[in-house]
Amino acid sequence: MSGIVVIGAGVVGLTTALTLAERGAKVTLVERSRELGGNASWLAGGMLAPFCEAESAPRSVVELGQGAIDWWDAHVPGVVRAGTLVVAPPRDVGEIDRFAQYTRGHERTDEARIAALEPDLAGRFRKGLFFAEEGHLDPRAAMGALADALRRHGADFRFGEDGDRLGPRAGLIVDCRGFAARAELKQLRGVRGEMIRVRTREVSFTRSIRFLHPRIPLYVVPRVGGEFMIGATMIESAERGAVSVRSAIEMLSAAYALHPAFGEAEILEMSADVRPAYPDNEPRIDERDGRIFVNGFYRHGFLLAPAFADRAATLAFDRARALV
Repeated sequence: MSGIVVIGAGVVGLTTALTLAERGAKVTLVERSRELGGNASWLAGGMLAPFCEAESAPRSVVELGQGAIDWWDAHVPGVVRAGTLVVAPPRDVGEIDRFAQYTRGHERTDEARIAALEPDLAGRFRKGLFFAEEGHLDPRAAMGALADALRRHGADFRFGEDGDRLGPRAGLIVDCRGFAARAELKQLRGVRGEMIRVRTREVSFTRSIRFLHPRIPLYVVPRVGGEFMIGATMIESAERGAVSVRSAIEMLSAAYALHPAFGEAEILEMSADVRPAYPDNEPRIDERDGRIFVNGFYRHGFLLAPAFADRAATLAFDRARALV
Protein backbone atom coordinates (compact mmCIF):
# COMPACT_ATOMS: atom_id res chain seq x y z
CA MET A 1 0.00 0.00 0.00
CA SER A 2 1.44 3.36 -1.01
CA GLY A 3 1.64 6.29 1.38
CA ILE A 4 -1.24 8.63 2.19
CA VAL A 5 -0.84 12.16 3.52
CA VAL A 6 -3.37 13.41 6.06
CA ILE A 7 -3.39 17.16 6.67
CA GLY A 8 -4.60 18.42 10.03
CA ALA A 9 -4.06 16.96 13.50
CA GLY A 10 -7.47 17.79 14.94
CA VAL A 11 -9.81 15.00 15.93
CA VAL A 12 -10.89 14.33 12.33
CA GLY A 13 -7.33 14.19 11.01
CA LEU A 14 -6.09 11.98 13.83
CA THR A 15 -9.05 9.62 13.59
CA THR A 16 -8.77 9.36 9.82
CA ALA A 17 -5.01 8.85 9.95
CA LEU A 18 -5.33 6.07 12.53
CA THR A 19 -8.09 4.34 10.58
CA LEU A 20 -5.88 4.39 7.49
CA ALA A 21 -2.88 3.12 9.45
CA GLU A 22 -4.90 0.29 11.02
CA ARG A 23 -5.83 -0.81 7.49
CA GLY A 24 -2.20 -0.96 6.46
CA ALA A 25 -1.50 2.42 4.90
CA LYS A 26 1.78 4.23 5.40
CA VAL A 27 0.53 7.52 6.83
CA THR A 28 2.17 10.92 6.99
CA LEU A 29 0.37 13.43 9.21
CA VAL A 30 1.05 17.10 8.41
CA GLU A 31 0.07 19.79 10.92
CA ARG A 32 0.77 23.51 10.75
CA SER A 33 1.04 23.88 14.54
CA ARG A 34 4.34 22.94 16.10
CA GLU A 35 2.71 20.50 18.49
CA LEU A 36 -0.54 18.68 19.15
CA GLY A 37 -3.37 21.04 20.07
CA GLY A 38 -4.05 24.63 19.16
CA ASN A 39 -7.26 23.84 17.28
CA ALA A 40 -11.01 23.65 17.85
CA SER A 41 -10.77 19.96 18.80
CA TRP A 42 -8.49 20.87 21.69
CA LEU A 43 -11.30 22.99 23.19
CA ALA A 44 -14.13 20.51 22.68
CA GLY A 45 -16.36 19.16 25.41
CA GLY A 46 -15.83 15.56 24.33
CA MET A 47 -19.45 14.55 24.83
CA LEU A 48 -20.47 11.35 23.07
CA ALA A 49 -24.15 12.16 23.19
CA PRO A 50 -25.97 11.32 19.95
CA PHE A 51 -29.42 11.13 21.51
CA CYS A 52 -29.16 14.54 23.16
CA GLU A 53 -27.99 16.02 19.87
CA ALA A 54 -31.33 15.07 18.29
CA GLU A 55 -32.78 18.16 20.00
CA SER A 56 -31.28 20.32 17.25
CA ALA A 57 -29.16 18.15 14.95
CA PRO A 58 -30.21 16.36 11.73
CA ARG A 59 -31.20 12.70 11.99
CA SER A 60 -27.98 11.63 10.26
CA VAL A 61 -25.93 13.03 13.13
CA VAL A 62 -27.86 10.92 15.62
CA GLU A 63 -27.63 7.76 13.54
CA LEU A 64 -23.94 8.04 12.65
CA GLY A 65 -22.98 9.10 16.16
CA GLN A 66 -24.38 6.05 17.91
CA GLY A 67 -21.30 3.96 17.26
CA ALA A 68 -18.88 6.63 18.45
CA ILE A 69 -18.69 5.66 22.10
CA ASP A 70 -17.73 2.07 21.23
CA TRP A 71 -15.06 3.26 18.78
CA TRP A 72 -13.52 5.62 21.30
CA ASP A 73 -13.70 3.07 24.10
CA ALA A 74 -11.77 0.62 21.92
CA HIS A 75 -9.07 3.15 20.98
CA VAL A 76 -8.37 5.44 23.94
CA PRO A 77 -8.41 5.14 27.73
CA GLY A 78 -10.66 7.17 29.98
CA VAL A 79 -13.98 6.97 28.14
CA VAL A 80 -16.75 7.46 30.72
CA ARG A 81 -19.96 5.57 29.93
CA ALA A 82 -22.14 7.07 32.66
CA GLY A 83 -24.77 8.75 30.50
CA THR A 84 -25.90 12.37 30.26
CA LEU A 85 -28.18 14.16 32.72
CA VAL A 86 -30.33 17.03 31.45
CA VAL A 87 -31.84 19.48 33.95
CA ALA A 88 -33.49 22.90 33.87
CA PRO A 89 -34.15 25.65 36.44
CA PRO A 90 -37.44 25.14 38.30
CA ARG A 91 -39.05 28.15 36.61
CA ASP A 92 -38.09 26.77 33.18
CA VAL A 93 -39.04 23.15 33.79
CA GLY A 94 -41.11 23.21 30.59
CA GLU A 95 -37.81 23.07 28.72
CA ILE A 96 -37.47 19.46 29.88
CA ASP A 97 -40.69 18.53 28.09
CA ARG A 98 -39.57 20.35 24.95
CA PHE A 99 -36.18 18.60 24.99
CA ALA A 100 -37.85 15.22 25.54
CA GLN A 101 -40.15 15.80 22.59
CA TYR A 102 -37.23 16.05 20.17
CA THR A 103 -35.06 13.28 21.60
CA ARG A 104 -35.22 9.59 22.45
CA GLY A 105 -33.23 7.11 24.49
CA HIS A 106 -33.97 8.91 27.74
CA GLU A 107 -35.55 8.20 31.09
CA ARG A 108 -37.60 10.89 32.79
CA THR A 109 -36.21 11.67 36.23
CA ASP A 110 -37.75 13.19 39.33
CA GLU A 111 -36.00 14.95 42.20
CA ALA A 112 -35.09 11.70 43.94
CA ARG A 113 -33.67 10.12 40.79
CA ILE A 114 -31.61 13.23 40.03
CA ALA A 115 -30.20 13.12 43.57
CA ALA A 116 -29.34 9.42 43.16
CA LEU A 117 -27.53 10.07 39.90
CA GLU A 118 -25.74 13.22 41.04
CA PRO A 119 -25.83 13.75 44.82
CA ASP A 120 -24.43 17.27 44.52
CA LEU A 121 -27.58 18.27 42.63
CA ALA A 122 -29.89 16.96 45.36
CA GLY A 123 -32.80 19.30 46.06
CA ARG A 124 -31.93 21.65 43.22
CA PHE A 125 -34.02 20.30 40.34
CA ARG A 126 -37.45 18.67 40.23
CA LYS A 127 -37.44 17.14 36.72
CA GLY A 128 -34.84 16.00 34.26
CA LEU A 129 -33.90 13.48 31.59
CA PHE A 130 -31.28 10.77 31.84
CA PHE A 131 -29.67 9.40 28.66
CA ALA A 132 -28.06 6.23 29.97
CA GLU A 133 -26.35 5.13 26.75
CA GLU A 134 -24.23 8.26 26.33
CA GLY A 135 -20.84 9.22 27.70
CA HIS A 136 -17.87 11.54 27.44
CA LEU A 137 -14.10 11.68 27.19
CA ASP A 138 -11.32 14.20 27.71
CA PRO A 139 -10.48 15.47 24.20
CA ARG A 140 -6.88 16.35 25.01
CA ALA A 141 -6.11 12.97 26.53
CA ALA A 142 -7.93 11.24 23.67
CA MET A 143 -6.01 13.14 20.98
CA GLY A 144 -2.74 12.32 22.73
CA ALA A 145 -3.71 8.64 22.78
CA LEU A 146 -4.52 8.70 19.06
CA ALA A 147 -1.14 10.28 18.32
CA ASP A 148 0.60 7.59 20.38
CA ALA A 149 -1.30 4.88 18.49
CA LEU A 150 -0.26 6.42 15.18
CA ARG A 151 3.38 6.37 16.23
CA ARG A 152 3.07 2.69 17.11
CA HIS A 153 1.77 2.12 13.58
CA GLY A 154 4.84 3.84 12.16
CA ALA A 155 3.16 7.07 11.05
CA ASP A 156 5.38 10.03 10.17
CA PHE A 157 4.51 13.31 11.92
CA ARG A 158 5.43 16.62 10.31
CA PHE A 159 4.54 19.43 12.70
CA GLY A 160 5.07 23.07 11.81
CA GLU A 161 4.35 22.49 8.12
CA ASP A 162 1.59 24.11 6.06
CA GLY A 163 -0.29 21.31 4.34
CA ASP A 164 -2.12 23.61 1.95
CA ARG A 165 1.16 24.04 0.05
CA LEU A 166 1.48 20.37 -0.77
CA GLY A 167 1.10 19.59 -4.45
CA PRO A 168 0.38 16.47 -6.54
CA ARG A 169 3.88 15.13 -5.96
CA ALA A 170 3.01 14.57 -2.29
CA GLY A 171 0.77 11.70 -3.36
CA LEU A 172 -2.78 10.99 -2.21
CA ILE A 173 -3.92 13.68 0.24
CA VAL A 174 -6.76 13.58 2.74
CA ASP A 175 -7.40 17.16 3.85
CA CYS A 176 -8.84 17.51 7.38
CA ARG A 177 -7.86 21.12 8.09
CA GLY A 178 -11.22 22.33 9.34
CA PHE A 179 -11.88 26.02 8.84
CA ALA A 180 -8.34 26.49 7.51
CA ALA A 181 -9.60 24.90 4.26
CA ARG A 182 -12.10 27.73 3.73
CA ALA A 183 -10.27 28.97 0.60
CA GLU A 184 -10.97 25.66 -1.16
CA LEU A 185 -14.35 24.89 0.45
CA LYS A 186 -16.27 28.09 -0.19
CA GLN A 187 -19.45 26.92 1.54
CA LEU A 188 -17.74 26.50 4.89
CA ARG A 189 -18.71 29.04 7.53
CA GLY A 190 -17.20 29.68 10.91
CA VAL A 191 -19.07 29.05 14.16
CA ARG A 192 -17.19 30.50 17.08
CA GLY A 193 -17.13 28.50 20.29
CA GLU A 194 -15.92 29.67 23.68
CA MET A 195 -15.19 27.51 26.71
CA ILE A 196 -14.06 27.89 30.30
CA ARG A 197 -12.12 25.32 32.29
CA VAL A 198 -12.41 25.50 36.07
CA ARG A 199 -11.36 23.53 39.13
CA THR A 200 -13.25 23.06 42.36
CA ARG A 201 -13.36 20.49 45.16
CA GLU A 202 -16.86 21.61 46.16
CA VAL A 203 -18.66 19.95 43.25
CA SER A 204 -18.43 16.37 42.05
CA PHE A 205 -20.22 15.08 38.96
CA THR A 206 -20.03 11.59 37.49
CA ARG A 207 -21.36 12.46 34.06
CA SER A 208 -21.93 15.34 31.66
CA ILE A 209 -24.68 17.72 32.72
CA ARG A 210 -26.71 19.65 30.15
CA PHE A 211 -28.33 22.67 31.74
CA LEU A 212 -31.28 24.13 29.84
CA HIS A 213 -30.68 27.68 30.99
CA PRO A 214 -33.13 30.14 29.38
CA ARG A 215 -30.47 32.53 28.07
CA ILE A 216 -27.48 30.31 27.44
CA PRO A 217 -27.97 26.53 27.50
CA LEU A 218 -24.66 25.00 28.45
CA TYR A 219 -22.99 21.78 29.36
CA VAL A 220 -20.61 20.98 32.19
CA VAL A 221 -18.29 18.03 31.60
CA PRO A 222 -16.26 16.60 34.50
CA ARG A 223 -12.55 15.99 34.10
CA VAL A 224 -10.07 14.39 36.50
CA GLY A 225 -8.68 16.27 39.50
CA GLY A 226 -11.79 18.32 40.20
CA GLU A 227 -11.70 20.05 36.83
CA PHE A 228 -14.74 20.86 34.70
CA MET A 229 -15.16 22.08 31.16
CA ILE A 230 -17.95 24.67 30.87
CA GLY A 231 -19.18 25.46 27.41
CA ALA A 232 -19.88 26.45 24.91
CA THR A 233 -21.14 29.38 22.94
CA MET A 234 -22.22 29.07 19.32
CA ILE A 235 -21.69 32.39 17.59
CA GLU A 236 -21.94 32.84 13.83
CA SER A 237 -18.49 34.30 13.41
CA ALA A 238 -15.09 33.32 12.03
CA GLU A 239 -13.27 35.57 14.51
CA ARG A 240 -11.02 33.66 16.85
CA GLY A 241 -9.72 36.13 19.42
CA ALA A 242 -10.23 35.73 23.14
CA VAL A 243 -13.40 34.92 25.09
CA SER A 244 -15.66 37.97 25.30
CA VAL A 245 -16.67 39.45 28.64
CA ARG A 246 -20.34 38.88 27.86
CA SER A 247 -19.83 35.21 27.02
CA ALA A 248 -17.73 34.67 30.13
CA ILE A 249 -20.37 36.30 32.33
CA GLU A 250 -23.19 34.30 30.75
CA MET A 251 -21.41 30.94 30.96
CA LEU A 252 -20.24 31.47 34.53
CA SER A 253 -23.66 32.76 35.60
CA ALA A 254 -25.31 29.69 34.14
CA ALA A 255 -22.76 27.43 35.86
CA TYR A 256 -23.47 29.25 39.14
CA ALA A 257 -27.20 28.65 38.61
CA LEU A 258 -26.48 24.96 38.12
CA HIS A 259 -24.55 24.86 41.40
CA PRO A 260 -23.50 27.91 43.50
CA ALA A 261 -20.19 26.28 44.40
CA PHE A 262 -18.99 27.10 40.91
CA GLY A 263 -18.88 30.70 42.11
CA GLU A 264 -15.80 29.81 44.16
CA ALA A 265 -14.14 27.70 41.48
CA GLU A 266 -10.67 28.51 40.19
CA ILE A 267 -10.60 29.55 36.54
CA LEU A 268 -7.84 27.64 34.76
CA GLU A 269 -8.50 28.58 31.15
CA MET A 270 -10.78 30.64 28.94
CA SER A 271 -10.37 29.89 25.24
CA ALA A 272 -12.12 30.31 21.92
CA ASP A 273 -11.81 28.91 18.41
CA VAL A 274 -13.81 28.50 15.22
CA ARG A 275 -15.66 25.35 14.25
CA PRO A 276 -16.12 24.61 10.52
CA ALA A 277 -19.70 24.12 9.36
CA TYR A 278 -21.59 23.76 6.10
CA PRO A 279 -25.01 25.43 5.69
CA ASP A 280 -26.84 22.26 6.81
CA ASN A 281 -24.47 21.67 9.77
CA GLU A 282 -23.60 18.19 8.45
CA PRO A 283 -20.08 17.01 7.59
CA ARG A 284 -19.09 16.13 4.04
CA ILE A 285 -16.42 14.25 2.14
CA ASP A 286 -15.55 16.05 -1.10
CA GLU A 287 -13.02 15.34 -3.84
CA ARG A 288 -11.44 18.20 -5.75
CA ASP A 289 -8.07 19.19 -7.12
CA GLY A 290 -6.64 15.77 -6.34
CA ARG A 291 -7.57 15.87 -2.66
CA ILE A 292 -10.14 14.20 -0.46
CA PHE A 293 -11.63 16.82 1.88
CA VAL A 294 -13.22 15.71 5.16
CA ASN A 295 -14.77 18.74 6.80
CA GLY A 296 -17.76 20.60 8.21
CA PHE A 297 -18.12 18.87 11.57
CA TYR A 298 -19.70 21.87 13.35
CA ARG A 299 -19.92 20.87 17.03
CA HIS A 300 -19.95 17.11 16.35
CA GLY A 301 -16.27 16.37 15.79
CA PHE A 302 -15.72 13.68 18.40
CA LEU A 303 -19.18 12.24 17.84
CA LEU A 304 -18.91 11.85 14.05
CA ALA A 305 -15.16 11.52 13.41
CA PRO A 306 -15.11 7.69 13.67
CA ALA A 307 -17.89 7.21 11.10
CA PHE A 308 -16.42 9.69 8.64
CA ALA A 309 -12.89 8.37 9.15
CA ASP A 310 -14.16 4.97 8.07
CA ARG A 311 -15.76 6.45 4.95
CA ALA A 312 -12.74 8.57 4.11
CA ALA A 313 -10.35 5.64 4.55
CA THR A 314 -12.43 3.46 2.21
CA LEU A 315 -12.46 6.20 -0.42
CA ALA A 316 -8.72 6.84 -0.02
CA PHE A 317 -7.90 3.17 -0.54
CA ASP A 318 -10.10 3.08 -3.64
CA ARG A 319 -8.29 6.13 -5.07
CA ALA A 320 -4.87 4.76 -4.12
CA ARG A 321 -5.55 1.52 -5.96
CA ALA A 322 -6.69 3.48 -9.01
CA LEU A 323 -3.33 5.32 -9.05
CA VAL A 324 -1.30 2.12 -9.17
